[in-house]
Amino acid sequence: MRTLHVLVLTAFLAVACKEKQKEQKPEKQPAEKETVNYLEESEEAFDQRMAWWRDARFGMFIHWGAYAVPAGRYEGKEAKGIGEWIMYNAKIPVDVYEEYAKQFNPTEFDAEAWVSLMKKAGMKYLVITSKHHDGFCLWDSKITDYDIVDFSPYGKDVLKALSDACKAQGIKFGLYHSIMDWHHPDSHADTYAGGEPSENNEARFADYLENYLKPQLKELVNAYDPTILWFDGEWEKEFTHEQGLALYEYVRSLKPEIIINNRVDKGRQGMQGMNRDDSDYAGDFGTPEQEILDGTSDFDWESCMTMNDTWGYKTDDNNWKSSETLIRNLVDVAAKGGNYLLNVGPDALGNIPDASVERLEDIGEWIKVNGEAIYGTESPDTGYKQGENIRFTRKKGTPIYYAVSFEKPGKRIRFDHLKPEEGSEVLLLGYDEPLEWKYTEGEGVTVSVPRKALRAVGSTKAWTFKIKVAENNTSSEQ
Repeated sequence: MRTLHVLVLTAFLAVACKEKQKEQKPEKQPAEKETVNYLEESEEAFDQRMAWWRDARFGMFIHWGAYAVPAGRYEGKEAKGIGEWIMYNAKIPVDVYEEYAKQFNPTEFDAEAWVSLMKKAGMKYLVITSKHHDGFCLWDSKITDYDIVDFSPYGKDVLKALSDACKAQGIKFGLYHSIMDWHHPDSHADTYAGGEPSENNEARFADYLENYLKPQLKELVNAYDPTILWFDGEWEKEFTHEQGLALYEYVRSLKPEIIINNRVDKGRQGMQGMNRDDSDYAGDFGTPEQEILDGTSDFDWESCMTMNDTWGYKTDDNNWKSSETLIRNLVDVAAKGGNYLLNVGPDALGNIPDASVERLEDIGEWIKVNGEAIYGTESPDTGYKQGENIRFTRKKGTPIYYAVSFEKPGKRIRFDHLKPEEGSEVLLLGYDEPLEWKYTEGEGVTVSVPRKALRAVGSTKAWTFKIKVAENNTSSEQ
């Protein structure tokens, strides 16, 4: 019996000793999260992150929100300016403007149809206004009830529907988000609605930035996994360069591979869209608005343009650009090494205007034949143009050049600075047979264009010639 007591006591002491050792053993501390400075990204990492965007070349911009309800009209007459700025231009008070949000009920919205249309047009990515300057949100935000689910009769999350449709159809999904907010009282809604400026503007805006804007961005990135965040409204006077740098870092910390435009910071020079010479401004690409750069740039850029004169839907704006003009813009942008972000402004019911649909279908018909001259190309070192009516692109990493003529060729067409590889074929896209060509030193290559080739191509807005150039191709500055 004594032996049993000793054994039990020994066992008890052993367990107690182990428990004491366990208590004394320091707890394993979680490893500190490595701090990454995304503003000091290597050139190699930047190129990898931008690769798909540079190859895409063509995307769709969508401006849509409560402003589609008044459609550019206030108190029975047309308001000046563009559709999505009606709250500001017509000096509509916040509570009055909210009535438009309460009427926003896009029962004819069809996410799959929208994405199918842009895919048919040859667009590779989409950027839609999650929140424009009016502050109305197109998703079910937990930060505010001023959104399409809680404030409008529609009650559905359109961003979720669009992001799902894009994923299903192989389109990259991106979001536009305004830094300024005419509805939020700490972002000077009073002054934008015609009231008096508030006190402590800088402190109030800083609070709005940290406790409203950033939490909403976190919601958007986590819920919809966008590939692009396209900022706007950075001219808000209380928004600082330092806040821009921090905002860029914040969004990249949420999703390191995301691409962010230069309007996240204060470097943009007006509508021309490119940054000032200073190198410390944040942003991955420049944003020329309603214009195309005069030439090429070492900085990535994307020209955003409307099909008429407004971004948001406006009943009275019927000044539509022709399909021919839009295709020429796309070619010109690609030849200069940029991307083309072409806008549609759906109406309050969720319909893309017929005029926009017609032009997108026309672009798509041209892209089906000539798309290889746009996607995955770069501006060639021989120059991007010849005169006013010929543009050149080059397939990246290859000797394949494309010469796009905006004028219908005659029996012959000459390209001054291209020398085809000996024995190679010159092709007119849309026609199966090779074309005869002759190269003359100092004059370039002259290509014969038979009538049957033009008949085969049919009615088109631009004619594309595909040429494999020689290694010692003549180079000339344009």
